[in-house]
Amino acid sequence: MDEIQKTLLMQVADLHEVPAGAYNIRSNGQSVDRRSTEHIEIVTKEDKPGIDIFIKPGTKKESVHIPVLMTQTGLKELVYNDFHIGDDCDITIVAGCGIHNGGDKTSEHSGIHTFYVGKNSKLKYVEKHYGSGEGTGESIMNPETVVELDENSYMEMDTVQIRGVDSTERVTRAKLGRGAQLVVKEKLMTHGRQKAVTSFYVDLDGEGSSANVISRSVARDESEQTFYSHINGNNQCAGHSECDAIIMDRAVVRAIPEITANHIDASLIHEAAIGKIAGEQLIKLMTLGLTETEAEEQIVNGFLK
Repeated sequence: MDEIQKTLLMQVADLHEVPAGAYNIRSNGQSVDRRSTEHIEIVTKEDKPGIDIFIKPGTKKESVHIPVLMTQTGLKELVYNDFHIGDDCDITIVAGCGIHNGGDKTSEHSGIHTFYVGKNSKLKYVEKHYGSGEGTGESIMNPETVVELDENSYMEMDTVQIRGVDSTERVTRAKLGRGAQLVVKEKLMTHGRQKAVTSFYVDLDGEGSSANVISRSVARDESEQTFYSHINGNNQCAGHSECDAIIMDRAVVRAIPEITANHIDASLIHEAAIGKIAGEQLIKLMTLGLTETEAEEQIVNGFLK
């Protein structure tokens, strides 16, 4: 990899070198390096672009890295990655896409990740998106995550996008079985004329299932953000949706939460708050010697931690 690709890899996967464990590195539309392990097998799909990842039952404390890097301007791709996670697993999956667009054409990556999580399994899924480059072409990322959680399984999903993506439509669809738990933590920042749409669709089908969807975002300059969350309580369950946003400059933020109880024992809550940085916060930091711009950055960074 060249220096640009190495920088992208560090930004989206926190990697300075080839990771331990299983991995598949995709660059400019091609798989360039891959490793399977004794318990984790990565296989190229035969019917469409993408890979299948098979994780054996009982696999514990192992990881899978599947970063995507794009440095070729004008490249557009759609990939399908399916994760088949056996029962009684405890694993971490790190995905992400980094686009460096130094040209005048639009570069676009769309990825559909589907997770089949077995009974009593625990999964942490980390997904980061990052854009760079001085070209005039746009960088577009449209990730879709589809989740099926079996009985008593647990998934924590951390998604981060804080720089360089001109347009994104982020969709998550989840179905939870008996006793399953889903925790989603989204962090998003837009600037310039960037646009971001986030949509969550969660079906709490199983008795005792629960979901907690939390989004924190900052909209700057003339950017636009829209947050949708739809939680359906179809059994005795608990669901919570929360959207907190800081709005700055001439940005626009929309929060559209929706909860539907289809069972008498469904307990559902939604919260949404949009506001500017409080003046007293700025004044307090400025009295410590920071400029107004530095104070704003401190507040934003703390908010998105």
